[in-house]
Amino acid sequence: MSDRSTGPRFGRSEAAQGYLLVATPLAYALLLLAVPLGAILLFSFWTQDYLTLDTTLTLKNYREAFTDPLYGELLLRSLLISAAVTAATVLTAFPIAYFVSFYVPPERKAMWIFLITIPFWTSYLIRVFLWKVILGYNGVFNTTLMGLGIIDEPLTFILYNVNAVVITLAHAYAPFAILPIFVALEKIDRTLLEAGRDLGEGYVMTFLRVTLPLAMPGVVAAVLIVFIPTIGDYVTPRLVGGPDGLMIANMIQTQFLKLNNAPMGAALAVLAMAMVGSVALIFIALTRRFLRAPR
Repeated sequence: MSDRSTGPRFGRSEAAQGYLLVATPLAYALLLLAVPLGAILLFSFWTQDYLTLDTTLTLKNYREAFTDPLYGELLLRSLLISAAVTAATVLTAFPIAYFVSFYVPPERKAMWIFLITIPFWTSYLIRVFLWKVILGYNGVFNTTLMGLGIIDEPLTFILYNVNAVVITLAHAYAPFAILPIFVALEKIDRTLLEAGRDLGEGYVMTFLRVTLPLAMPGVVAAVLIVFIPTIGDYVTPRLVGGPDGLMIANMIQTQFLKLNNAPMGAALAVLAMAMVGSVALIFIALTRRFLRAPR
């Protein structure tokens, strides 16, 4: 009888301890994530005339966002730039992660991962300014090509446009793509690759039919980690993008800080989040369907 009576109490105490452990991070997430997002959503239904804030609920901001072609152009440009940055970053990160996982000796992998994370030691702004120096009209890249006789005059299409934004963001987010792909590759059982080759598959087909599908969780994680924050980046487009490289985040910053129209900026932020969330969910759904498709 005593065992039966103490059992449920012990279970309840364990559940209570679990709830206590979860309570602090849950409150932290609500205060720093859910509350700000809720405030932005609420702001998007208000209106503001310079310093006068009207809290009457309205869809005026969303109607303006959908009817003004400037906002649609910035949203589409942001989506395309983020897609280009994600593609460039993941395509360049995969060979690096593959090399470190399959060809670097185990005792040296930690050193390679350490070297990959070195860019995080410097300020993000410093790295952006360095790319301005590298890609500038009289920068390192143009000076080197002219010194080698490859070009006669400096290239002008590599700075203050979309190309500069893609290059700079791809470099900035490269470690975020390399690390999850590397982790996924490390989990692959090497005997599966040997079995594929023993069954007559070449290195290319073994990679396509064994390595790549097993590494897809890391690739998906890398895509999402790079794609989601790059749409909200406003520092890089402002510094190296020029007029043709500005993104929706720059317009949101302008609405909040220069035009004193926080509700319009909040509406644009909500639309940007909805666009990012929709694209991410579609990508995840397509990826799952690809992985489940019969070979």
